[in-house]
Order: sequence, then structure tokens, then C-alpha cells
Amino acid sequence: MVSDAAEPRFGAEEEIIGTPVNVPAFEPPGDIATALRGAYPPEVRPVGVLILDTMKLSRPISWFLLAFGVWSWAIWITFVKNLWKDGSGLAFDDSGDPTAYFWVHLLLAITSFLLGTGIGVIGLRGLRALRREAASGEGAATER
Repeated sequence: MVSDAAEPRFGAEEEIIGTPVNVPAFEPPGDIATALRGAYPPEVRPVGVLILDTMKLSRPISWFLLAFGVWSWAIWITFVKNLWKDGSGLAFDDSGDPTAYFWVHLLLAITSFLLGTGIGVIGLRGLRALRREAASGEGAATER
């Protein structure tokens, strides 16, 4: 029988094997949205929230992500229009019903469109955060 003392305890003072730092004790909140809004001090927030709090995108990366999102809209909407008008017989059979080729490529286009939209939103949020940061930095500099 193995005793409880032999098992590693998360949040204990001993170092956990494979990590360079101790893991703080944390009882997850019932409402994670409250943690995301900052109701809990940083030392007791979930690790994912800490990463979101400290993540900062550079201006070039933010612009790249936004451009990728816009590019995805242009490319995949055009692709679906062309798929819909396909006259080669691949997308529609002789009776005009969609084929497996049509459904697979439509699913591919929708998935890529949604991923591109999400990536573009991340880039837009990065640019807006940089603009807010620059505005608050200028306001603080003028107050002195």
C-alpha cells in the first residue's frame, strides 16, 4: 500500500518534477468569467488566464494576422462561389444534386473561413490593445 506522503501534492512547497517553479495552490472559481474579469489576484488565477494577461502581440504580427483574416474572406468566399457555379461535373451530378466532392470542399471552405475569421479577430484585438496602450502612455506622459 502506498502512503499519501509519497504522492506529489500540487501547491505544496516541494518542487514538482519537470517544472522549474512551484505550482501555487489554486481552487478553481465557480464562475471562470469572474476570474477572466480580474476579480481574483494574479497569483490565484488559472494558468491560462495568467497567459492571457501577459500575452502581447507586436504591431507587425497583429497586422499580419488581420491581413490573413481579410485574405481568408476574399479567397474562401470566391472559392465557394466558383464551387457553386462548377460546370465540370465534379461538384454536381447529372441530375444537379451535390456530390461528395461538393460537400467536402464546402466543409473545407467553411472551416478555413471560420479559422481565418478567428485569426483576423486576434490580429484586430492586438492592434486595438496596442492603440489603447499608446493612448494611455501618451496621457500619462502629458499629466507629468
